[in-house]
Amino acid sequence: MKTDVAIVGAGPSGAWAAYRLARAGARVTIFDPSHPREKACGGGVTGRALALVQPALAGRGLEATSIAAARFFDMDAGRSVSIPLGAGPQTGVDALTVVSRTSFDAALLDAAREAGAAFVEARVFDVAAHEGGASLATAAGEWRAGFLIGADGANSLVRRRLAAPFPRGDLSMATGYFADGVTSDEIVLTLVSNPPGYIWSFPRPGHLAIGICAGADAGATTAALRARTRAWIAATGIARRASLRAYSWPIPSLSRASLDRLVVHGTSWCLAGDAAGLVDPITREGIYFALLSGHWAAEATLAGATGPYAARVREELVPELARAARLKAGFFRPAFGRLLLDALENSPAIGAVMADLIAGEQSYAGLKWRLLGTGEWRLAWRALANWRSTQPLPCSVGD
Repeated sequence: MKTDVAIVGAGPSGAWAAYRLARAGARVTIFDPSHPREKACGGGVTGRALALVQPALAGRGLEATSIAAARFFDMDAGRSVSIPLGAGPQTGVDALTVVSRTSFDAALLDAAREAGAAFVEARVFDVAAHEGGASLATAAGEWRAGFLIGADGANSLVRRRLAAPFPRGDLSMATGYFADGVTSDEIVLTLVSNPPGYIWSFPRPGHLAIGICAGADAGATTAALRARTRAWIAATGIARRASLRAYSWPIPSLSRASLDRLVVHGTSWCLAGDAAGLVDPITREGIYFALLSGHWAAEATLAGATGPYAARVREELVPELARAARLKAGFFRPAFGRLLLDALENSPAIGAVMADLIAGEQSYAGLKWRLLGTGEWRLAWRALANWRSTQPLPCSVGD
């Protein structure tokens, strides 16, 4: 069987690329045996991400929760600080919305199919690139395509076959629980240093997504991470009497060196979203990057050239992700966490900066100068100096 474009993976990047391609008249086929499904991530969709897909989601009754605040919780000190999350200044929509990933992914996939994309609910076992296209071995038979988009997540088959798998050091493990029967309008975060990462609670319609994210090479087992999550649930009291369902999921969290040599394309194929490694190494937020890269991948496919796609990823996304990668170690230090809570507790202006960072409205590139420009320069400088103190490379926080 033949198709103009084959897309492996029906998550946000794959479904959005399929929508854009089908709307432009391409014959596109999506392969995925398991979407839509709930995902382990928090499910936070920033205003800029929603703005990208608003035309496709209009009128679809997306299951979502608007977030009013983010609470930073310090288990050792037994204190917390809450900061409000308001409307995004650039997009005009809520700064942070938490979605049911089943609902969000289904809405995007439905939009792609209504635009004309075909959906094959089958696993892809192998792919190969060749002159003039690509071939796929699937549970639904053999397929040939003029172009292939790999949008199949952190363990991407397309990446493993056509580029190289992510080394263990470039992966994080998210594990924890869906707490059924309770929800909220507030996200809760705790920075942890051993292993470096954070614990979160993200409210969704009908449940909380609670978990911990740590480097896959940090030495902690899934059982140990889940035990730590359960202790956090007990300490915060946010999921009393809830029924807990366990989950685990890998998330790319690339180092600066890996981002510098990132491979996302070949002559007749490209990678998008998690498969391309386009995830913030600090927050592990990837939905916006998935949608944006899926959009760009569709444009490259229609133009018949992948080089411009790779150049755009390298020039517009990699620098920001690289800044986050080199700041990550300092972010999860206990001393920085304490100073951060001090700053948030005493300065609404610094709280506003952090709210925009969480909501995707504040880049790492301009973070230092905006913090110092709050007028709370003593608090900001102490936190920034502590953040930078463990960085292995000489750099400026905002360069």
